[in-house]
Amino acid sequence: MRPRSFGEFLGQEEILGEGTLLREAIHAKRLPSLLLWGPPGSGKTTLALLLAREVAGEFLKLSAVGSGVKELRAVIERAEKNKELGVRTILFIDEIHRWNKSQQDALLPHVECGVITLIGATTENPSFEVNPALLSRTQVLVFRPLSPDVLADALRRALLDVERGLGRWKVHADEEAIQFLAERSSGDARAAMNALEAAAMTGGTITKERVRKALMRPRFAYDKGGEEHYNIISALHKSLRGGDANAALYWLARMLEGGEDPLYVARRLVRFASEDVGLANSFALPQVVAASDACRFLGMPECGVHLAQAVVYLARSKKSNALYVAYEAAMKDARDFPAEPVPLHLRNAPTKLMKGLGYGKEYKYTPDFESAEEAKQEYFPEKLRGRKYVSFGDES
Repeated sequence: MRPRSFGEFLGQEEILGEGTLLREAIHAKRLPSLLLWGPPGSGKTTLALLLAREVAGEFLKLSAVGSGVKELRAVIERAEKNKELGVRTILFIDEIHRWNKSQQDALLPHVECGVITLIGATTENPSFEVNPALLSRTQVLVFRPLSPDVLADALRRALLDVERGLGRWKVHADEEAIQFLAERSSGDARAAMNALEAAAMTGGTITKERVRKALMRPRFAYDKGGEEHYNIISALHKSLRGGDANAALYWLARMLEGGEDPLYVARRLVRFASEDVGLANSFALPQVVAASDACRFLGMPECGVHLAQAVVYLARSKKSNALYVAYEAAMKDARDFPAEPVPLHLRNAPTKLMKGLGYGKEYKYTPDFESAEEAKQEYFPEKLRGRKYVSFGDES
């Protein structure tokens, strides 16, 4: 059911709709080098194939998983011969983020001089996974997960198509089943088609319950090592900071059900307890550390409820970033003044020589004084006297 023309291509109107830069480039037959970035099953490979058919030239394909510089050299040799004959070479590299820096660098001169027109596909954020030099020589097209409406339309087409779809099987599906599958496929057309085919295997009417069995479990749009990992932990952190316990629980569940290490989540919550709650609630840190210990003791799935307790506690707690701001300021001073001498009266004097040099002289031992005012002395080095990183309500 892969689209064979732009007319069959569903979704991604922001990229391929009339009046877009890509459409204009296609009409002009001047295709720039592209990076197609988006989730699985959103149409990246399909678009690359359609572009190759629309723009005259030879289309060559490499997968970054099983190829490297050796295979690239063979492609470049062919492309150089094509250029001499006036033939354009379009190189499609699937999962280009899997190539390392040196492999990506090998592409640069050939993209720059026009020997090849590159179309790279990636599920990872190219800002992090593609070399800046290569990134600057390409146009990035951002693919979105396909909407349930688009997926439902594609599923209906598959049910009716006799040549490439399930039409020859003479099965039909309840509209409820189609909508359910479209909503549970996480914007992935490939996953939706696979589940539809599995549900159709036994013939007859495809029901919602049969689709549920074909899916087995929900598809979580989560990648422990990818951008979505950072997006969701950021959403959890900001939900906690904003005091929305319900949203925080949702993002927590997304991470854990997506396979995230519960100890990673616990570490982030421990940080939050001091960074965002801090002195506003001194019980937050031991609460979260206890949840972290529970994760080590029980593991998943049992420890999910302990993390949920910590998340709700943090969301409902009063917040203060005073400690975070204070330490940032102290850290800056420590870096700007890394070698300021410790005042003599604060130094220990375990030897006669050190005592003779004035170590510990005039130090005020606080318990010997009746009031804080009498025991007051300077604790900063000379250049930092009077610094205040954190203030307290009882200070005048």
